[in-house]
Amino acid sequence: MDMPTPNPAVLARKARIVERLLGVLPKDAVIHEEAETRAYECDALTAYRCPPLAAVLPRTTAEVSAVLRICHAEGVPVVPRGSGTSLAGGALPTADCVILGVARMNRVLETDYDNRFIRVQSGRTNLSVTGAVEADGFFYAPDPSSQLACAIAGNIAMNSGGAHCLKYGVTTNNLLGVTLVQMDGTVLEIGGAHLDPEGLDLLGVICGSEGQLGVVTEATLRILPKPEGARPVLIAFDSNEVAGACVSDIIKAGVLPVAIEFMDRPCIRACEAFARAGYPDCEALLIIEVEGAPAEIDAQLALIAGIARRHNPVEIRESRSEEEAKKIWLGRKSAFGAMGQINDYMCLDGTIPVTELPHVLRRIGELSAEAGLEVANVFHAGDGNMHPLILFDANKPGDLQRCEALGAEILKLCVEVGGCLTGEHGVGIEKRDLMTVQFTDADLEAQLRVKDVFDPAWLLNPAKVFPLRVTEGRRAG
Repeated sequence: MDMPTPNPAVLARKARIVERLLGVLPKDAVIHEEAETRAYECDALTAYRCPPLAAVLPRTTAEVSAVLRICHAEGVPVVPRGSGTSLAGGALPTADCVILGVARMNRVLETDYDNRFIRVQSGRTNLSVTGAVEADGFFYAPDPSSQLACAIAGNIAMNSGGAHCLKYGVTTNNLLGVTLVQMDGTVLEIGGAHLDPEGLDLLGVICGSEGQLGVVTEATLRILPKPEGARPVLIAFDSNEVAGACVSDIIKAGVLPVAIEFMDRPCIRACEAFARAGYPDCEALLIIEVEGAPAEIDAQLALIAGIARRHNPVEIRESRSEEEAKKIWLGRKSAFGAMGQINDYMCLDGTIPVTELPHVLRRIGELSAEAGLEVANVFHAGDGNMHPLILFDANKPGDLQRCEALGAEILKLCVEVGGCLTGEHGVGIEKRDLMTVQFTDADLEAQLRVKDVFDPAWLLNPAKVFPLRVTEGRRAG
């Protein structure tokens, strides 16, 4: 994966740049020794590594502003970093950049239950936002699989979703406002604790911008009252395509479960060996959860079971207690860790129309056979957010390249059927060179001009999202 050549002039000024950063941050917040910067050499896309020039860990918006002013003046690229859980290489550094990590910015700043919002620093983890309000009967809806570790900053950068996004939406549907620091240190307040701010929808531009327009230091998030109850049902099938057709029929019937999750046989077996959730040994299973009052739950599950029976399921297992519900979810929540125990893998993130699930699952199987690499599927089926896991051997020469080539074909397939390159992981460097598959030159130019406005010098995360050949002139100043 190509990255821009480091600027030798910036590398030569490292001592001065570090000295200036130490002038605005405590000593323990500036990491510049080579051995220590290796902790920031990659994110969760571990196939590519490069230690940064330095890493900084500010605690306040004012400190972030001071750091960015220095880097702007010195012409130093800055790569914002939340918790480093990006699977698309969104926080991969270059040797001449400063990593700006927000992990120490993790405070709750304001909670308002009457108006149903919470304001937090952006380094706070996703799950801990719910943790701050659940005792009072509220929760924060977006729940990516990495929610125990991932930061709100990264959720905003990649517009993350999760298992329950079918009903509650992804980050953009639950984000009310941000404090954003631009590359020159200017602090902007965008949106706020209200539903419809006046003027341009700048919040919609920021959410999903992958750290290219500014550094989000604070976020105002929508919180919701906990539902009266929730109950999942597990439905097993002897065919991936049939399971996909069942999902499509449930959505077409107008039912709105809170979640529809899909797992295929390779993933089921790995999860069962890891978590021992009691899953049936089948080709594919769906986990479908509904919520509401008891009578409402019963009615929805009856309708879903009726639709599923038309597809000849191997088993329908409805939870009858909290313990049974937890066991149904246990394997799914353990999926990525379970797969990591048996193989190296690359997790993709293409999104497709739900009606195309049967066709896409069949084609993924065919592409997998052609490439000679196994693919395990686990994903948010309700909104078509695919997460194929391509299994490969990182120690076998050529396997990574074969894996990336297969991944590119699967993502192209997603676009071909009317979907897109990413649902919640972002483009990063992983899908950067596939942007021309989804967008025309005119489309890309429009996006590039938005970055020109926010970051004219192209110093914020400049190697991500767009093909390097397209941005070369802008990155060169």
